[in-house]
Amino acid sequence: MTSVKEFRVDEPATADGLGRGRFVFTDAYSVFDWGQMPDAIPNKGASLCAMGAFNFELLEREGVPTHYRGVTDPAAEETTDAGNDETDAPAVVPLDEATAPPTKMAIDLTRVPDLPYEGPHAGYDYDAFHAAGGPAEFGLDSALGVDEWPDEPVDLPEPVVEFSTKYERQDRYLTRVEADEIAGAADIDALESLARDVNRVVTERADTAGFVHEDGKIECLYADGELRVADVVGTFDENRFSYGGRSVSKEVVRQWYKANDPDWVAAVKEAKTVVADRDTDDWRALCEPDPVSLPPEVVDEASDLYAAGTNAYTDRDWFDAPDIEAALDAIDDL
Repeated sequence: MTSVKEFRVDEPATADGLGRGRFVFTDAYSVFDWGQMPDAIPNKGASLCAMGAFNFELLEREGVPTHYRGVTDPAAEETTDAGNDETDAPAVVPLDEATAPPTKMAIDLTRVPDLPYEGPHAGYDYDAFHAAGGPAEFGLDSALGVDEWPDEPVDLPEPVVEFSTKYERQDRYLTRVEADEIAGAADIDALESLARDVNRVVTERADTAGFVHEDGKIECLYADGELRVADVVGTFDENRFSYGGRSVSKEVVRQWYKANDPDWVAAVKEAKTVVADRDTDDWRALCEPDPVSLPPEVVDEASDLYAAGTNAYTDRDWFDAPDIEAALDAIDDL
């Protein structure tokens, strides 16, 4: 399981080809790379699944290759669970054929070997990683290239594409030369072009739905000489959106922790810094305090924000939730 979604393998990937599997989106959440936090946010998993599927299908229509294959209709799952279906698993359908918010997404799989860590001086052995991998997967982040996002929105004259690795214990931004080395056989210019295509599609959809797309990330896989968008794209966890100048993303929860659990936030930052001098790359083991739980009212309002935002972005009432303006007003009142 990743920090917020389960990962199921139906057909394992091999050195010669992709496999097949599913993401199962849970209501868990993660901030500051901590992993699973103490609480669950109802409807978050279904919100991200629906929004991610919506964006993958937009990308496919624009000719952008992805690892997405469809979603599982919850009604079909119920039929299968009741033993009324001859197949072992419910059918995969396009998002618009789902009768309720889905929580399972079908995907193509690539192999991701372990990345050896050889201590603070030698660092990570990416040569061994690529040698073991066959088809390789790697991370790509779009941001400003600073350690922390500014408190206020920053408008750029054009998108800025930067690279980071997602395989290490904490995200690390890379120079273009480093990114080229880590990407292996994948072409760095093609990666940048892919990121710009994804940004264009998500930004245009956001604008149509009344949002501003402020930044985001994509992760990719490389198979048979082709780059494909992987993981999930264009959701309120992967990207930052605003609506009427107010944030609609996981940033709302991040900011709550900065304001209400500053000791833990500071400890996380310190642990990420001091781990560079250790023989282990597990910075979490150096962070003594654990995060506090969200108050019930924050959980409820965050749930409404995910649901309302997904309804607005996809232009479909998946959830019984307030409209996006009312959900944002409630967040402001916390």
